[in-house]
Amino acid sequence: MLGFQPPAIGEEEIAAVAETLRSGWLTTGPRAAELERRFAEYVGAEHVLAVASGTAALHLSLLAVGVGPGDEVITTPITWPATANVVVHAGATPVFADVRDSDLNIDPAHVAELITERTKAIMPVDLAGQPCELDPLLAHGIPVVEDAAHAAESAYRGRKIGAVAAVTCFSLYATKNIAAGEGGLISTNDDEVASAIEDLRLMRRGDGSLYDIVVPGYKANLSDVLAAIALCQLDKVEEHGAIRKRQFDAYDEAVADLEGIEPLARDERDTHAYHLYVVRIDAERAGGTRDEYQRLLADENIATSIHFLPVHRLTAYRERYPDQAPLPVAERAGDEVLSLPLSPAHSDEDIADVIAALQRVHAALNP
Repeated sequence: MLGFQPPAIGEEEIAAVAETLRSGWLTTGPRAAELERRFAEYVGAEHVLAVASGTAALHLSLLAVGVGPGDEVITTPITWPATANVVVHAGATPVFADVRDSDLNIDPAHVAELITERTKAIMPVDLAGQPCELDPLLAHGIPVVEDAAHAAESAYRGRKIGAVAAVTCFSLYATKNIAAGEGGLISTNDDEVASAIEDLRLMRRGDGSLYDIVVPGYKANLSDVLAAIALCQLDKVEEHGAIRKRQFDAYDEAVADLEGIEPLARDERDTHAYHLYVVRIDAERAGGTRDEYQRLLADENIATSIHFLPVHRLTAYRERYPDQAPLPVAERAGDEVLSLPLSPAHSDEDIADVIAALQRVHAALNP
C-alpha cells in the first residue's frame, strides 16, 4: 500500500532527538524556546508560543480572546472536528457558515449574515494550504482566530500567514508540513493575548523558590524532544515545499484529462502551502462516486483520505444542535472530496503510480 502522507524524517531528526535526550531536557526547555523564536522570525509575528497540539493552540487562543459560556464562534464545517470541538470546550456555541464552492474555505458573505451580539470570535480554516479570504473577516472588528494547521508556508496577498489575524494557530502533527509527531504553535502580535496564553498553557514559576498561578490553566506545553524534530523540519520547509509543488504539478496535469475530477481552486494572489491535494469527484461526470473511487484506489494499493466530512453532519453535532440550517455547498462537497497521496517522502515514481492507478479507475468506471 502506498501511504497517504508518510512523514519525511531523516537522520537529522534522529540525531536531534538523541542529542536532546542526552541533554537532560525532556520537557519544555531551550529547544522549545528556540522553536518559538525561529518560527516568529519565519512568520513575522511578535510572539509565538509552542503548545502540545494544534487543538490546544485553538482552545487556548479562544480562551485568550475572551470566548466563554454564552458566546458564539463562527467557523467552517469543512474542517477536522477539533476546530469546532474547542468552541464547545470553551463553553461557547459553534455557528457554522457555509463554504465557497471554489476552494471550500469559509464564505465571508455567509459569515456576515450570521454575526450577532453573541459572536465573540470568527475561526476560519486555511483549507489544504489555501488562505481563506481574511480581509472581509477582519473588517468586522471581531477577533479572528485562524486555524492555519494546513498553512505553515502560506501567505495572503503577500502577507505571511501568522502575522495577519489576531491569533493564528499551526499544527505540528505527523502529517503536517512541519511535522514533529504532535505539537502546535500560536502566533500573535497582541501582547495581552500572548500573556494570557502563557498563563493558560503551563503553571508559571515565581521567584525560583515559590510558584503561583493567576488562572486555573492547562497542561499544554511542548516538550523539547518534539521541538527538536520541529526545528529540523523548519530547516527543510523550503526543500519539502518544492517537492510537494512538483507533486501538485504532476497531479494537475493528470486530472485535467479526467472528466468529472477537479482540484480545489488556488488563488494566484496568495502563496499556497501545498499541504493537501484535494479533488472533487462529480459522480455523474466521473462515472462513479467519491466512495467508489476511494475503494477502487485502495484495491490498487493507493491510500487516500477525505478532507473533510462536514462537521455539522457528524453525530455529536447533529444531536447537540438539531436545528442547524442546511449548508448546501459544504454538504455537497462532503460527498465529493478526496485527497490524493502527497508527501516529500514520496518519490516521483510513487506519484506516477498514483496517477496511473487513478487513470485506470477512471477508465474502468467510464468504459
